[in-house]
Amino acid sequence: MGNEQIPHLPPTAATTQRPAGHEASAVGTARRRLLARIGAQWALLTDRPVSLYAASVLRIGYGLLYLVFLLREFPHRDEIWGPGSPWTPALADQLFDQTGWNSILTLSDSRAYFELCYVMALATSALFMLGWRTRAMSIIFAVVVTSFHARSIFMTDGGDNLVLLMALYLVLTACGRRWSLDARRARLTSAREGAAQEPVRSFCAQQLKDARSSLTTVVHNCGMFVIAAQVCFLYGSAGLYKVQGPTWGGGTALHYALNLELFQPWPALSHLVDEYAILIAIVGYMTVLLQVAFPFVLFGRLKYPVLTLLLGMHLGIAVLMGLPLFSGAMIIADAVFLPDRFYAFLPRLWRRAAQRTGMRQPKPGRAAGSGSVPSQGRPGVPGSANACARRSAGSEL
Repeated sequence: MGNEQIPHLPPTAATTQRPAGHEASAVGTARRRLLARIGAQWALLTDRPVSLYAASVLRIGYGLLYLVFLLREFPHRDEIWGPGSPWTPALADQLFDQTGWNSILTLSDSRAYFELCYVMALATSALFMLGWRTRAMSIIFAVVVTSFHARSIFMTDGGDNLVLLMALYLVLTACGRRWSLDARRARLTSAREGAAQEPVRSFCAQQLKDARSSLTTVVHNCGMFVIAAQVCFLYGSAGLYKVQGPTWGGGTALHYALNLELFQPWPALSHLVDEYAILIAIVGYMTVLLQVAFPFVLFGRLKYPVLTLLLGMHLGIAVLMGLPLFSGAMIIADAVFLPDRFYAFLPRLWRRAAQRTGMRQPKPGRAAGSGSVPSQGRPGVPGSANACARRSAGSEL
């Protein structure tokens, strides 16, 4: 009896199935979470256009910037782009054969044709800024910017390159739905036809309308994502390039930049700033740090002080180095990272300031929350407003 071994009882069915069931439950939960996350991202891409106010700010900013640029160079237009330019249309055509560029300015050597193109460029920039027939004007504006950029490509700089890229990207966006003549016309038309009953559409017509709306939304959202990615790539690559050089690492890069005659619009001011060596070194290190860290702070509140510091940096570049076009293009590009609620708050802030100073009297019967972001979901789709509220954080690129 003492030498007999105690037999081991076989595990019960409950003990064998519990780990397997627990593992299956964990896998199912992870799968459901993954599918829910994918569904949320897909809904964010297809349900509603994001950052409509930011897209409108880009349209107004780049349209105004290019209009001012063309007006500024109006006395020198013939030497830069016209028939009297040292870079003749024949030389430009030879370069186009190698690079694949093209320009409407080289279609004729006539001075009257060039003047007509210049006037049309001014009108296009103004109409694009105002948001008149924005879909067509965005395409024409991109053609204008590309043509002037390619005509004298050796006269361009980083600011011109960024304006060119943004003009091409804005073609993809619905940049005329806010703060534009198109938005005003649509609002007046909706108010006029508000009492009228919407005509009943056939099933095919309704499906085509929904497909068009979804396609426009997807293209717009992809365009805004490309713009944001372009700005991130620009800052990140510029910062990584700077850290490779000994001048930025030694804190002397800005000293040399301030002493270049080509970048001294006001030499006395440049020399005055250059006297503070410690401040110049600190600003140089901060510039590198901001540019490298920029892509990593976009999804938190830290991006607001970073954007503020970048604004000061670009203003300093515009004043001290005489590069207003480049600084203006970068400041406008940074505006894509501000949420729509920020831009929607600006008109309400302006109205409050105007009422306090007596410049404007409050309208009777106006709702107190009229400055909130309007619903951006597709009309007629149930639950689009709730989906907009659930994904409000996704409106920030």
